[in-house]
Amino acid sequence: MEIQEGTPQINQQSLPNATGVLVLGILSIVFCFCYGFVGAILGIIAIVLAGKANKLYQANPDSYTLSSFKNMKAGRICGIIGLSLSSLYLIYFIIVIAFYGTLLSSMPWEEMMNQ
Repeated sequence: MEIQEGTPQINQQSLPNATGVLVLGILSIVFCFCYGFVGAILGIIAIVLAGKANKLYQANPDSYTLSSFKNMKAGRICGIIGLSLSSLYLIYFIIVIAFYGTLLSSMPWEEMMNQ
């Protein structure tokens, strides 16, 4: 008798941190516009945990459920997207700060104060 894909075996367990990776990946997308820091940190943590969970799954795929592996993969993808968006927003924020800093430093403040 063959075991079909998708039917749980008796000894299968959920992949460690699969749900945590998914939650962190989604939160990295949600918080990517918090000046880029929060989303980047959550995205990096999600990607690192997904890498560890993927190594566990690849070492012994019959021990873990397929649904937990799919959750881990989805969380990893969300973490990558959140990290990318956070990085872009952080670069944008730095450019805006540099622009306003340059604009304000080139103002003739001394002439404005003497009038």
